[in-house]
Amino acid sequence: MTEKEINSLVKRQRKYFQTGVTLPVSTRVSALRRLYDVISKNKKEISDALRKDLGKSTFESYMCETGMVLEELSYMLKHTPRFAREKRVRTPLAQFHSRSFQKPSPYGVALIMSPWNYPFMLTLSPLVDALAAGNTAVVKPSAYSPHTSEVILNILSECFQPQYVAVVTGGRLENTCLLREHFDYIFFTGSQSVGKEVMRNAAEHLTPITLELGGKSPCIVDQTANLKLAAKRIVFGKYLNCGQTCVAPDYIYCHRSVKGMLINEIKRQIQKQYGVQPLNNPNYGKIINEKHFDRLVSLIDEKKLAHGGSSDRKALRIEPTVLNNVTFSDAVMQEEIFGPIMPVLAYDSLEEAIRTVNDMPHPLALYFFTSDKAAAKKVTSRCGFGGGCINDTIIHLATTEMGFGGFGESGMGAYHGKVGFDTFSHYKSIVDKKTWIDLPMRYQPYRKMHEKMVKFFLK
Repeated sequence: MTEKEINSLVKRQRKYFQTGVTLPVSTRVSALRRLYDVISKNKKEISDALRKDLGKSTFESYMCETGMVLEELSYMLKHTPRFAREKRVRTPLAQFHSRSFQKPSPYGVALIMSPWNYPFMLTLSPLVDALAAGNTAVVKPSAYSPHTSEVILNILSECFQPQYVAVVTGGRLENTCLLREHFDYIFFTGSQSVGKEVMRNAAEHLTPITLELGGKSPCIVDQTANLKLAAKRIVFGKYLNCGQTCVAPDYIYCHRSVKGMLINEIKRQIQKQYGVQPLNNPNYGKIINEKHFDRLVSLIDEKKLAHGGSSDRKALRIEPTVLNNVTFSDAVMQEEIFGPIMPVLAYDSLEEAIRTVNDMPHPLALYFFTSDKAAAKKVTSRCGFGGGCINDTIIHLATTEMGFGGFGESGMGAYHGKVGFDTFSHYKSIVDKKTWIDLPMRYQPYRKMHEKMVKFFLK
């Protein structure tokens, strides 16, 4: 799509929004219902596309992508009428007699830019929230997952006219053209480097944004943890989608006294979950492209290899890999891994672990495995991170009852459920003043009586 076509598209959406057609709750619910039905009808097409792009199995595609979108849709279908109501608030005595209320209102034309690692879920979930809030939307899926982008285009074209919801495919050129446009809200999921560019462009129009980024999410394991269960859940979270998950445990930070035992349990769990030859497992995913494959292979230090390390460039597969005796100065610790490589580092005291984590950029997620409730409270209170789990990984993002997002270097803003509705809504504060009475004390000329009134109200 050319720059001129994109400009025309945004203008058509703004004109459509300004007619007020997206404001009625009945219109929003109808749109969500239509989207739910078309996604349900195309589950196989979605699964096939995700297998072509990322090697995902049918079950993983539904569990991590299609099912989560349908859950968000179900939640919004049930709750949008309540979320969209005006909320009355207390009115001060000085404003007698009037009614004060907050009115949730859509921003207008929203831009949703999504990544390639969960291309269906990370495109459609924020779209659901934007539609529930009453916005129009331009959706830009990643060029790295073309098969899923095509399915998204087909689904949304079947559901909506382009002046309501439109899909712009393509790569860097289209991204640049979109970011030059004046949107009313921008929702971006992706890397920190591109996030900075999004924020820079949004500043030109003072456009509010949500940034869902990433970072090196730590997985702390103390000496009281159930190591067998910890290994099972860490392996699930780390190697899901071949490690290409923004909230995957990026590295293990383990108490030195249990590090060896934990690594042995992780090895057993890798074989149990992925088989003796993971590269031949049809349900194990693949790296998105050769560029990322080569980057990941370069991070594997053969001298520190504790498990795995094999790869198949033709199939774009890297075996679930564990690195031992890693230090914070190693290459693998200088960037977000975003792949099936698990460095294991050791600490000697919890205070040391907390201090080290806090000295690093704020991660999107933090995981802590422990049987010590006091230690869990200390870590979750003192460490800065977007969200996380105690004695599990990943699952905190799979609920519509909590917002999901980062802060600092891992992003800003959140979505899912009510928080997602709020993200795409501006809450107008309104006072409805009655006309049958008009108290005179606020008008000039001011007299001594006014001084007494001030003293009365300031008591």
